[in-house]
Amino acid sequence: MTAVLEPASVRTWVVHCDGSAMPNPGRMGLGVVLCAPDGTRHTFAQATHTTGCNNEAELRALLLALAELQARGASALQVHSDSSILVEQLGGTPVVPIARLQDLFDQARRLLQTFGPVQLQWVPRHRNAEADALARAALGLAPKLPARPIGQRRKK
Repeated sequence: MTAVLEPASVRTWVVHCDGSAMPNPGRMGLGVVLCAPDGTRHTFAQATHTTGCNNEAELRALLLALAELQARGASALQVHSDSSILVEQLGGTPVVPIARLQDLFDQARRLLQTFGPVQLQWVPRHRNAEADALARAALGLAPKLPARPIGQRRKK
């Protein structure tokens, strides 16, 4: 096992963000979990006053997280999202831009540049469940049921 040691001055915040649109497109809910370097956790569930698609909701959840992190004086970030589109668009990989979301992606890029080292990482949905549950709660929806192995029936 390899450990990565950070200088004492680098204090990384861990972020999980997710967005939901019901229906898609429809009302948007945003979910954010912030973990401070000292282990303190902050959670946010917010409904927007506009309608949009899942991709827009994912992006707006990240923008909410970044605004909160700026207000808390964060510098280094490790951002987890289950949106491959968000990670690809902001992660430096050359991809075709999504024209209708370009202004929001530009806003996110500007905000990300205000932080020190930033790592964007795609995670599978089941590893982003808390942020997903917060986004769904913002819309008045219950959390999704956990996935079952193929062939296993749900108990009644």
